[in-house]
Amino acid sequence: MKQRLFGCSLLAVVAVGTVYLTPEYVTAQAPATASATKVDPASKPTPHLPDGKPDLNGTYYHDGGVSFIRPTRLPDGSVCFFGCPPPKGSAPRAREGQGGGPPIPPPPASFPKYKPEFLAKVKDLSDRQVQMDTMLRCQPPGVPRIGPPSKIVHTAREAVFLYDDINGSFFRIVPIDGRPHRKGLPRSYLGDAIGRWEGDTLIVETVNFNDDTWLLDNGAFHTKDLRVVERLHRVGDTIEYQAISYDPAVLLEPWSMKPQRLTITHQELEESARCEDRDVEHIIDGSHHDNAR
Repeated sequence: MKQRLFGCSLLAVVAVGTVYLTPEYVTAQAPATASATKVDPASKPTPHLPDGKPDLNGTYYHDGGVSFIRPTRLPDGSVCFFGCPPPKGSAPRAREGQGGGPPIPPPPASFPKYKPEFLAKVKDLSDRQVQMDTMLRCQPPGVPRIGPPSKIVHTAREAVFLYDDINGSFFRIVPIDGRPHRKGLPRSYLGDAIGRWEGDTLIVETVNFNDDTWLLDNGAFHTKDLRVVERLHRVGDTIEYQAISYDPAVLLEPWSMKPQRLTITHQELEESARCEDRDVEHIIDGSHHDNAR
């Protein structure tokens, strides 16, 4: 049965037990592209639609998701996600208030570069992420934080991006037939997107965001003037994905999210488990985890 562990919140909570995956489950859930022949999926022919553009249709596996979930492979071949026994010889970590607890992780190397006058705000939001990050309250993570789509439905007129996110199922409709951005729309978590082709690369430009989301973790806020440009380039059974965020009111320069490679999989999407914020009563300290997608 599919479940959102800890509801959906990434707060520091009281341990609820150890979660294991058996070796048989690990094998069954491996991406469909992992075959015995180890053929590079990018080496396969790139399919095209009748209009000559690359065919982006498909369900894709990628290395995004919640980076703080670090699987630990145990000696018996199973994989442990939560409550894992510590490696031999390692000392247990003290929690905050019990000998100094784990420090808040520093911003990643690819953290957006903010203007000096906004650095204090970034630090304050990072220190109070548990209280301020709307993604920890089952809200849409926003763009580009949501990462690349899990499935694409592609026609000559539009591309539909479907997401199986830790906060639920989301979708974006991207016109690619020359239509401009729509007028008069309320600002939203996922914004208003339009697409265009540059050669064999689909360029998606999204604007009209609210300012309730972050670019990624650690207080990386943005303004309502955020503009995000995503690039999707299909090569064989893969898509090369990159997203760049433009917000000159607060950023010194455009910020590029780490590029990802998506790979076709035959495992279809399922309905996402409902996100429920049920962890507030279990908070034991203000620490949080990286969740860069």
